[in-house]
Amino acid sequence: MRERPAGLFVGLCTLDVIQLVDHAPGADEKLTARDQVVAAGGPAANAAVAFAHLGGTATLLTAIGRHPLGVAATADLHALGVTVTDLAAESARPPAVSSVLVTASTGERAVASTNATRHRLTPPEDLDALVAACDIVEVDGHHMELAVAAARSARTTGRTTVLDGGSWKPGTEDLLPFVDVAVCSCDFHPPGTHTPMDTLRFLREQGVTWSAVSGGADPIDWAAPDAGGTVDVPAVRVADTLGAGDVLHGALTHHLALRAGRPTTADFVTALTAAAAVASRACASFGTRAWMGNQGPT
Repeated sequence: MRERPAGLFVGLCTLDVIQLVDHAPGADEKLTARDQVVAAGGPAANAAVAFAHLGGTATLLTAIGRHPLGVAATADLHALGVTVTDLAAESARPPAVSSVLVTASTGERAVASTNATRHRLTPPEDLDALVAACDIVEVDGHHMELAVAAARSARTTGRTTVLDGGSWKPGTEDLLPFVDVAVCSCDFHPPGTHTPMDTLRFLREQGVTWSAVSGGADPIDWAAPDAGGTVDVPAVRVADTLGAGDVLHGALTHHLALRAGRPTTADFVTALTAAAAVASRACASFGTRAWMGNQGPT
């Protein structure tokens, strides 16, 4: 068991402006929000924050820039123990900003963001060194060229690769051959798939060893070469579902990285079970940060 595993997280960073509202506004309607959170966000960034909170050493490889809003996002990540390698450090353009409305009664969210559309990132010259310095690599596919390069490097150096499959993106087919573990949302639909079982079968055919499909509070379906099954998601009173999937991936990556060497199916299921508990806890409070103060690292 590693005492403090190191993880490299490759993908999207945004600045999230999250408002807690009684209902989503209609056309020309103005609302006064109950509460707000402004924080760095995005799948890879939130996963890195969770990984660091749980006791790991997290590095985020992303694009943010030197615009004041980007500086704020970077400062937030640094304060939470995440090392940022910014491939757009000299860019004066604003970072991607996610506008998020969370409905107080249900915890459901509505999100608008430019995501990674403003940057096309090429792999840095020291990518292999960044990968070699970590125990595990997680990619979210938002900067696809960079994700493929990082996953390929991880495969060459024997590092486990984890995919956060939020949705099927152009180029995902080039990434999957280098992925060991893929945990996807129910919105991840590879070509020709319609059900979670279809998705798990597709991932296996593409060479992914361990895979799972999550669906909110529903049990998580998983598959491995020698087994398959479900993992229950602990029930909580939901306050906010924003970022729960990101936390799931950060916690999964942390628990996998605790064990030296290539994970086994038992390791994968144990890590998935532990990650589901952490993600459920994150849903019990508003915003993407409050859950870390509710209880110590798990």
